[in-house]
Amino acid sequence: MLRSLFILILFVFTVSCGETLIKTNFQATENGSWSKDSTFTFTFSEMDTTQQHDMFINVRNDNSFQYNNLFLITELNFPSGETVTDTLEYEMALPDGTWLGKGYGSIKENKLWYKENIVFPSSGVYTLRISHAMRKNGSVNGVINLEGITDVGFEIIKSNN
Repeated sequence: MLRSLFILILFVFTVSCGETLIKTNFQATENGSWSKDSTFTFTFSEMDTTQQHDMFINVRNDNSFQYNNLFLITELNFPSGETVTDTLEYEMALPDGTWLGKGYGSIKENKLWYKENIVFPSSGVYTLRISHAMRKNGSVNGVINLEGITDVGFEIIKSNN
């Protein structure tokens, strides 16, 4: 009896505290380097059109990443043909160089807020495109090969609101 009660309490705790993952996907960069001309494209469908969702961009970096921030350009295409484009900046490290991502060893994973409480208004295929927009200070041209980014991905969870 006591064991059954413990298992029930553990189950309720696990379900109530966990995020409800809806979609996730990662793609690797080429040899740990993200080319300026490389855009990661993700498609997803079968979204609940009544539920609010939170979207994240997931980036894995290693110690060869030379910057404390990351500039991204995202494009979210809806089945209706509407497109939402954003230019985003994320902090990747503290001023002392300590990485903000999670993980052990040389790879850190960063779960970066992208869209909060988004509702996918119609059924169909959605497309998310992610490219980097990194530049060195004082330079007009972008960084040709962004070293140290090993994987790029996205994640969608059910919103708690």
